[in-house]
Amino acid sequence: MKTYVCEGCGHIEFDDPPVSCLVCNSVLEAFEEDAAAINSPANSAELTEAEKKHIPTITVVKECGLIPGGVCTDVHVKVGEIEHVMQDDHYIRYIDYYLDRNFISRVWLSPGVCHPAAALHLNASSGTITAIENCNVHGNWMAEVSL
Repeated sequence: MKTYVCEGCGHIEFDDPPVSCLVCNSVLEAFEEDAAAINSPANSAELTEAEKKHIPTITVVKECGLIPGGVCTDVHVKVGEIEHVMQDDHYIRYIDYYLDRNFISRVWLSPGVCHPAAALHLNASSGTITAIENCNVHGNWMAEVSL
């Protein structure tokens, strides 16, 4: 899997860069391949405290209470098994959501006001959800689950 990062906004695309950035509309040339764009734990069986604060936790709720009568799947993302701080100098800037590695949404978070979490109501009942969080100090961390 190749990862491409937009120099304008940090948006990540998988396999091939888009003609223009889906977040900030930067041109194709703004994307650079970066194999180290997403951090991963050194040992997934024994996470460090820092890793426990950065790896997103994804919860899928198949029955949505907000949009009844149709296909609505809730996807909740919380950053960290241990809740990440949201201070002015150290915080989660955003959470990006992907369905089958195709970008679908970015949720911006403000320090001091927001928890490091977000939720989406999807009109989808299958596929793989990927969440990438961006910490202003420690970079990007990713998790994936199947719907």
